[in-house]
Amino acid sequence: MRIGIVAGELSGDILGAGLIDAIRRHYPDCTFEGVAGPRMLAAGCDSLFPLEKLCVMGFTSILRRLPEILWLRRKLVKHFLANPVDVFIGIDYPDFNLHIEGKLKKAGIKTVHYNSPKVWAWRQGRVHKIARSIDLMLTLLPFEAAFYEKFQVPVRFVGHPLADSIPVQVDRRQARSTLRLQPHDQIVAILPGSRKMEVDYLAEPFVKAAKFCLQRHPKVKFIVPAANIKRRAEFERILRKHAPHLPLTIYDGQSQQAMAAADVVLLASGTATLEAMLLKRPMVVAYKGSKISALIVRLMAKVDMAALPNLLAGKRIVLELLQHNATPEKLGLAVSHLLEGGEMVACMLKEFTKIHQQIRCNASEQAAQAVLKLMGCELLDKNIRSPERRHEGVARVSA
Repeated sequence: MRIGIVAGELSGDILGAGLIDAIRRHYPDCTFEGVAGPRMLAAGCDSLFPLEKLCVMGFTSILRRLPEILWLRRKLVKHFLANPVDVFIGIDYPDFNLHIEGKLKKAGIKTVHYNSPKVWAWRQGRVHKIARSIDLMLTLLPFEAAFYEKFQVPVRFVGHPLADSIPVQVDRRQARSTLRLQPHDQIVAILPGSRKMEVDYLAEPFVKAAKFCLQRHPKVKFIVPAANIKRRAEFERILRKHAPHLPLTIYDGQSQQAMAAADVVLLASGTATLEAMLLKRPMVVAYKGSKISALIVRLMAKVDMAALPNLLAGKRIVLELLQHNATPEKLGLAVSHLLEGGEMVACMLKEFTKIHQQIRCNASEQAAQAVLKLMGCELLDKNIRSPERRHEGVARVSA
């Protein structure tokens, strides 16, 4: 049995490696080929060219590399048409993978897309192209599956790998020990984002919010897990300018440990909000961008919430301060309120636990079973329990 599989970035490489391992538990002799990162390579996938060829960040970088990326896409289509696989799986990277999936599906090859694009949030018309391009969509979040069901697109909610890897009860003391933090200190983790634009817009209001918070809670301390060396340098420059004496420690990476160690998290809207929720940490979510970007989002967005915990709950359980509302005073006041605890924090954490249990489904095994079922294959390892029954109906959680 041969499976084609293409990941376009490192997050997809993680999903792909888990899926390969899960399929091989049922079919050890199955072979995989396509585009793989280090984890998929370690799992035994043959890569036709390095994942780095597709890992492009920033609009100008994409424009500069576009001819090469389009050439690589044509090469992959040609390869899989000449050497048909039993199924092709595109992981995330929708503009690249959906084109390949569409071409292969027309040729009679079964196609799967793993991890839905945010079609439920904007540009919903893309769902019709997706329907033409795939035989099955695998979603990480339940409201995504509910969206596809409305359009009669074959879909399976498989759960989120992060929910599998993070325990329902997180050891804060251990996280603090790892980061050499005192067990009884009051700590706020600050995550202004991993992209330059996010740090450009959010680092200053976050630093000023920390100053505001320090006035109300004189013993509070702050930690910042820098996404990389460049983001660290940018944040340090803003810190020196606006709050050089702030009691703040910067770490290289270790974002999950930093959030686990914190009493409250102040962070940019994005995947990190899901991670903070799974770690059961009270949070304040913010986002700022250019006026033009904000206008485009306002005109195109089909949802009225930005933070993933709110979208998963179907209601506002965490505070979102976006654009002009993301001021140092509002951010600092919101963090201060969470530091004081109370009923609001207790309710938030209760919702976090409920959602965690809903999306903790053994995602890689669920995805493997869905792919094998599409191919008409039996599950050869009968000792692997399918978690479908326990999570039956979760895909219908309202967005």
